[in-house]
Amino acid sequence: MSGQIEASEEVQDAKKGGGRKKLLILVAAPVLLVAIGAGLWFGGILPPLLGMGTPAASAENREPGPRVVTFLDMPEIVTNLNAPGRRAVYVKLRSKLELSRPEDGAAVQAAMPRLLDLFQTYLREVRPEELRGSAGTQRLREELVARANIAVAQPGRADAQQIRVNDVLFLEILVQ
Repeated sequence: MSGQIEASEEVQDAKKGGGRKKLLILVAAPVLLVAIGAGLWFGGILPPLLGMGTPAASAENREPGPRVVTFLDMPEIVTNLNAPGRRAVYVKLRSKLELSRPEDGAAVQAAMPRLLDLFQTYLREVRPEELRGSAGTQRLREELVARANIAVAQPGRADAQQIRVNDVLFLEILVQ
């Protein structure tokens, strides 16, 4: 009888070992497949095989040439800032507008009175300490770009034909 007990224990030990091997294979195989797939994807081999191409190549297909922008000079702006106390603080601003299309220059020039009004109205509410440092200059740039796009917006035109001011480039910012 003891021979039968020993034989059944060996069979159970073999089954336990086989179960561990199966579990190891079931876990390791998907992990290995995912690792190989990720390597092929990030290595740039898999996207062309799937017909996806590279993002740079598809961008080149959509846009035939280099992006052409136009720069439009803004008149010099001198206005007072919102400074506490009796002493007035002024800002002198010389800038250029970056337009996305060269043909938009005439329309922006026609909207220049509205654009100057929005710029000066905003600058009169700015406190001198808000213009300090590169973070202050960047905030000023973002606000002026937003206001420029509002000033040149033309109601009734499709989005693709809208005039777009991409950036405001500062030539001179003087706070006194």
